[in-house]
Amino acid sequence: MAKKSTRKAYGEALVELGKINENVVVLDADLSKSTQTAMFQKEFPKRHINVGIAEADLIGTAAGMSTCGKIPFASTFAMFAAGRAFEQIRNTVAYPKLNVKIAPTHAGISVGEDGGSHQSVEDIALMRAIPGMVVLSPADAVETKKMVQAAVDYDGPIYLRLGRLDVPVLFDEETYDFQIGVINTAKDGADVTVAATGLMVAEAMKAAEILAEDGVSVRVLNVGTVKPLDGEAILKAAKETKFIVTAEEHSVIGGLGSAVSEFLSEVHPTKVKKIGIYDKFGQSGKGAELLEKYELTAEKIVSVIKENL
Repeated sequence: MAKKSTRKAYGEALVELGKINENVVVLDADLSKSTQTAMFQKEFPKRHINVGIAEADLIGTAAGMSTCGKIPFASTFAMFAAGRAFEQIRNTVAYPKLNVKIAPTHAGISVGEDGGSHQSVEDIALMRAIPGMVVLSPADAVETKKMVQAAVDYDGPIYLRLGRLDVPVLFDEETYDFQIGVINTAKDGADVTVAATGLMVAEAMKAAEILAEDGVSVRVLNVGTVKPLDGEAILKAAKETKFIVTAEEHSVIGGLGSAVSEFLSEVHPTKVKKIGIYDKFGQSGKGAELLEKYELTAEKIVSVIKENL
């Protein structure tokens, strides 16, 4: 199966958009090679702004440009966007409901060798808590490009979470349809549901294949939009399968697992088992090895499902 990082797909998508929409502008905080916005910079140097290592300025400048009719995409590492510039995102972008797209890369522990200080495992929780913020987390390169287009079409603030690691390309570019706020069913199943986001969608698909050999039918939901959550799809899964497993490359505190649990506790109490990072920081190591260490794998999903059936 072909692999591509979501950050690379993001860079490619920006170039495609730049050719057809002159209002698209890109801002970066001195990391354009890493975030892949250097692709856009090469094609449209006058529409790419490097603000330097100044993340608060990155968000503030993007906010200002949005008031002039531009559609700014602001990129840096997720740790610096969601963490260092939280106040600017909250007060300068979300509070006045400005049309800014915050698209950080290097989210999660799969950043790898950069270590725990640079591995944001709290960013979804931070962005979910901001009123009116849309939170997107693509499963592969194809979904990333669809999300970038959807972000341009959407009027309002968006947080688009991207990764460094090459991940399997799961979907077909011609047929895959993405809509903000709609969960896509990657695989239907009747026994148990795995609601996954980001690179964990591929692991959920592997787990479903493994369990099928034992006669267990697994429904895999690709939760590309963590907020607003598609409650209809989650409720349907809760009613039609025995329980739900959530899987995310993020802390289990405040992420997808929390979103699903919060929703179901009010409308249809259901057992929810969370797979993610349990109140820990990341550490330095190769991305794939860290995913194994923190048990963000198909094997862990299989184990949790077998234990709870």
